[in-house]
Amino acid sequence: MELSRLLSCGSPLRGAALERLKVFLGSCGLKYDEKIEYSVYLTENNEIIAAGSLDGQVLKCIAVSPKYQSEGLAARIISELLGEAARRGHFHVFLFTALENEALFGGLGFYRVAKTGQILLMENKKHGVEQFVASFKLPKNTENYGAKTGAIVLNCNPFTCGHLYLIETASKKCDILYLFAVSEDKSRFPAETRLKLIRLGTAHLPNVYLCPTGPYLVSSATFPDYFLKDDAGAIPQITLNTELDLTVFAECFARPLGIKQRYVGTEPFDGVTAVYNKQMKEYLPSFGIDVIEIPRLEKSGAVISASRVRRLLDEGNIEAVKELVPPATYEYLTANPAEYLFLRRICPPPK
Repeated sequence: MELSRLLSCGSPLRGAALERLKVFLGSCGLKYDEKIEYSVYLTENNEIIAAGSLDGQVLKCIAVSPKYQSEGLAARIISELLGEAARRGHFHVFLFTALENEALFGGLGFYRVAKTGQILLMENKKHGVEQFVASFKLPKNTENYGAKTGAIVLNCNPFTCGHLYLIETASKKCDILYLFAVSEDKSRFPAETRLKLIRLGTAHLPNVYLCPTGPYLVSSATFPDYFLKDDAGAIPQITLNTELDLTVFAECFARPLGIKQRYVGTEPFDGVTAVYNKQMKEYLPSFGIDVIEIPRLEKSGAVISASRVRRLLDEGNIEAVKELVPPATYEYLTANPAEYLFLRRICPPPK
């Protein structure tokens, strides 16, 4: 029987092979994710009996036909996916699975990051998220601070006066304020640049501590739909599921760091962020975390937003940008016009 088995792959699959995979996943209660970059599947007598896919550093859509679940096929699929991930430079990987599969994937070298009522997120690094959070260093003179610790998770694409206003307002309400800057490089401005501009723009705030999110918050592993937010109509808002990302924040970040408040700006325009804020207010209080909304800063009769700044930059209106961003951001933009044009070329605005 083994001789009739064939391993096939695609980067990604297309045509009839893709349709066959979708049908197989549907029979296993799974839905193919259109963001998948690579898929592998095993057939026996031309019938798919096991499959798995890769999206960046995330393994997903892993399934084995019920008739073959005692033959170690999941291990074979995982091995193929890990090999492909390594070839693409991803050695720290994550996978989504159903709660009942924790023991199965635990035996294959994966460890729980967080779970919700429907899904389990695992990684192939033991104590990975715990070690990541433990690597954060507290601000200086923390012995003089009280226990009021807050947090903001932000992307800052780029860092604007609106972001600064949110941070300054929140910092006045906290003894310690953590800023978790999104590490995923799927925005117009690279993570390194965004982190630098936030650091420069908040250097005058002694109780603010800037940290990366790594792959754990607002990432392809925990909240992949965030990065489609500029594509109008790309995501039906009612299907957005932020529970996993919020669970990771509450259990893996807020709990060990003593965070009791999470600050957000009001969101009148962006549907994805508005849904995220709404679900945040419904979900985080169950972990003892208050969600505090701060009205967005306005300038010239309109809300200051990173998307507004990017639009002006795309129009070449750098002078209009000046009143919307802190000095460090403006200096960066005016000193690096060629770099911005390059970023615009590789990450163009939505049509």
